[in-house]
Amino acid sequence: MAPNDQSGQDARHASPPGSTPPGPPPAGPPGTGSGMPRWLPRAMVLALALVAAFQLGSWAFHQLTGLLANALIAFFLALAVEPAVSWMAARGMRRGLATFLVFLAVLIAAAGFVTLLGSMLAGQIVKMVEDFPEYLDSVINWVNSHFHTELRRVDIQEGLLRSDWLRNYVQNSASGVLDVSAQVLGGLFRLLTVALFSFYFAADGPRLRRALCSVLPPARQAEVLRAWEIAVDKTGGYLYSRGLMALISGIAHYVVLQVLEVPYAPALAVWVGLVSQFIPTIGTYLAGALPMLIAFTVDPWYALWVLAFVVIYQQFENYVLQPKLTSKTVDIHPAVAFGSVIAGTALLGAIGALIAIPAVATLQAFLGAYVKRYDVTDDPRVHGRRSRGEGPGAPARTRRLWSRRPVPEPSEAGGAGGDSAS
Repeated sequence: MAPNDQSGQDARHASPPGSTPPGPPPAGPPGTGSGMPRWLPRAMVLALALVAAFQLGSWAFHQLTGLLANALIAFFLALAVEPAVSWMAARGMRRGLATFLVFLAVLIAAAGFVTLLGSMLAGQIVKMVEDFPEYLDSVINWVNSHFHTELRRVDIQEGLLRSDWLRNYVQNSASGVLDVSAQVLGGLFRLLTVALFSFYFAADGPRLRRALCSVLPPARQAEVLRAWEIAVDKTGGYLYSRGLMALISGIAHYVVLQVLEVPYAPALAVWVGLVSQFIPTIGTYLAGALPMLIAFTVDPWYALWVLAFVVIYQQFENYVLQPKLTSKTVDIHPAVAFGSVIAGTALLGAIGALIAIPAVATLQAFLGAYVKRYDVTDDPRVHGRRSRGEGPGAPARTRRLWSRRPVPEPSEAGGAGGDSAS
């Protein structure tokens, strides 16, 4: 009997004589499935631990954002007073005592400035409140004479006193007294925190640099010390140059406002000087809005004169005064300064706006030391001009394109001539 197909296949797959038949696959460790790798449980535990660590770090960072911002402000303030402290320490004075004396001088100057400004503003505000009816009458008379209206001060006052807006404003102000007190206390605590941090950063500057350099190789230590020195020069130069320009701007605007007999000229000059210098690029125009408003109450033409002086002084400051004062301290392009202020405001708010320019100037100076520069060729195109022998101008090219006519190719011309001949 012939063997069937099944028996033939079994015979072909049978093991040769003398060989051991293959056994079943080895069993895995007890307690694990046959399809789960050994590394998968440990990988899952590691992934969960990484996610938990990231969530914990994110929560801690958001909780400590205020403290980190205060430390950043204190660091830049310490960099600003570093030249004075180092100068006094180099002449034999202890660094802690030198730092205390510098901070005491800054505190006395700030307290005197705030006291003088506060008393001046208080007197001006009292005078403004007393003279407000007279100013209101002058504005109403001007509006009635130019627009042919019949406004009266009594009607305006009664409308304001009976308005829902004033009633809601008084209620909200009364309920927000506690919030204002809490904000004032929080601001004082924050100011004390910044002062303590900046004092320790300035007094222990050498120790802080040694601690930072101790964890770096010698080549990196030189780069860190160089970056620190650049940051000290740029930050101190920025604050000193801005303070000097604020003084010049305040004096110039005070003279103009006094000549025009605009009221509250001292307070307005201080306002213009501070706001115009510590809010770059657009600070002058923002600061000039308040003097323009006050001048408008005296005479509308005075507001135009103040606007003209603000615009002229801004150009003088940008092209004459600022390059001379900041050529050796903070020399950055106005567009870069404006962009850095916007970026700093978006990241850290008002704090970022204050420290954005010295930070960008430090980064620019540090990177500039490692960027290789070449001499620029003397080409007219570098200065925005085209050389005359470079080619025809735009009108010549336009006339050439307009007068150009399509010329038939030789093959097409010959074919056309053969067709016509035939």
